[in-house]
Amino acid sequence: MNFDQAMIFTHVTEKAAIATLPWIGNGDKNKADDAAVQEMRRVLNNSNINGEIVIGEGEIDNAPMLYIGEKVGKGGPEIDIAVDPIEGTRMTALGQSNAVCVLAAGKKDSLLKAPDMYMEKLVVNSLAKDHIDINLPIEENIKKVSSVLHKKIEDMVITILDKPRHHHVIQKIRNLGAKVFLIPDGDVIASIQICMQNMPGDIMYGIGGAPEGVISAAAVHSLGGNMQAKLIPRNKVKGANLENDKISLEEIKRCKELNLKTESKLLLSDLVTSSSVLCAVTGITKGDILDGVSVEENIVKVDTLLIIGETKSIHRITSQYELS
Repeated sequence: MNFDQAMIFTHVTEKAAIATLPWIGNGDKNKADDAAVQEMRRVLNNSNINGEIVIGEGEIDNAPMLYIGEKVGKGGPEIDIAVDPIEGTRMTALGQSNAVCVLAAGKKDSLLKAPDMYMEKLVVNSLAKDHIDINLPIEENIKKVSSVLHKKIEDMVITILDKPRHHHVIQKIRNLGAKVFLIPDGDVIASIQICMQNMPGDIMYGIGGAPEGVISAAAVHSLGGNMQAKLIPRNKVKGANLENDKISLEEIKRCKELNLKTESKLLLSDLVTSSSVLCAVTGITKGDILDGVSVEENIVKVDTLLIIGETKSIHRITSQYELS
């Protein structure tokens, strides 16, 4: 996928980010998300692609969003698309930092097709790419990575989502002596930061959404890092009850239909099968890497990272549009 083709998807995330502008700090995350989804769908459908959402926000029977299996575009090359119209809906609604619009795209059959469910993720940069195993305890992975990076354990920084489900893992990391960098949301940005070696953090670990995981994998693959993952049923993450058990049975059923096995190790090559992929990330609110959407008179400015797998290149793009 060349630069000109990649710019199609930059335009998609930029326009989706701009659509959230009225809802930044407004307090209503659902309205922010809906605005981004509708604009992302509109721009994709006006693009010269024959696209399919291979992982997104649910499936046609139970989600009004960009659903798994949805066809987009008005004709052109066959493209797999993984979407997260807003990574950080709560952060957008509260005006907090690091909210982004993000997607990954690649040639047909290049991205994992999976249900919208939880995914356990382990990410490192290119220097440590041959030294992780998600089946090992997190402490063992920290030791292996610290050795290859020639860092003391106490100098290792592990980025992890600040969620109750991670409290026991966070304690294990701190008991080992390593540092923990907690983030409220946003494991796509965190994965990119891990692979950009001038950014803080040595390992990204945690259980988050599978769509974000596939998008992260496209970025990690393009930046020469490594990622391993597991699809995790809801009741293993949120606890067993009637509702979670029912959802988990459906997730396991869908995984079987897609020839996937829950709680089984997925390599980066399972998540992304080709270098013909890209990741586009546009800032909504100002963050560690990107500026947020800003308006000056009738001009709106957006800041985007475009990561292209074939060239293993990162492009930071500042665009401006006239407000209609």
